[in-house]
Parts: sequence; C-alpha cells; structure tokens
Amino acid sequence: MRRASSVLELAWDDGLSASLSAEFLRVHSPSAEVRGHGPGQAKLVDAKQDVGFVRMEPVGNYGAKLIFDDGHDSGIYSWVLLRELAEQHDSLWQRYLEQLAEAGKKRSAGGVKLFSVKTET
Repeated sequence: MRRASSVLELAWDDGLSASLSAEFLRVHSPSAEVRGHGPGQAKLVDAKQDVGFVRMEPVGNYGAKLIFDDGHDSGIYSWVLLRELAEQHDSLWQRYLEQLAEAGKKRSAGGVKLFSVKTET
C-alpha cells in the first residue's frame, strides 16, 4: 500500500496486477454499512474522492481489513473479492459514476477537507 497516493497495489501469482484507489475500495466496501444486510439495501457512498488509507490489517489467510481515514473500518476484503474488484474495475467504476450522476451526488465533498489537530494541555 502506498499511503501517500492512497493506492493499494496487488499482484497475483498468475500475473494479474492491479492498482486500486482508496476511493474505489471505500465505495465498494464489503461492509453492511455500504452493501446493506440483504438484496436491494446497498447504499450509494459519495464524497470519498479524497479518502485515504490509515492502515491494512491481515485477516488470517482470508483477506484484509482496510482502515480508511474517514473512520470507516468495517468489512473484510477477501482476496477473492479484491480479485473480482480488480477484474471488474472499469465497469464497476463506470457504473458508480453513473449512479452518482443519477442521484445528483458528487465524488468530492465540495472542496472542504477536515483535519484533526492535536494540542497539548
């Protein structure tokens, strides 16, 4: 993972490689918050263009948990899911952009980015 560029780089033994952005992975999170608890319950996530990674935690041999800087930390990205996202990236991204347009939503939060500042007392 290259944190500065917010890209997760993956490579499989069969030669497939992919660079998936934090934004793409965040809006396609396997979490119930994004996908819902059943068919037709998925939520359109917007304003994540500037999201980044905080860290990645391995989950056994199964996959990884991605922690995003917007506080999202639920959902396990299995290696199978990451492969599917890599293979279907272009069509999934296009559909996401179409859904945003249909809903009148944007990828960015309107140019406002919040920062946390620690102070010592």
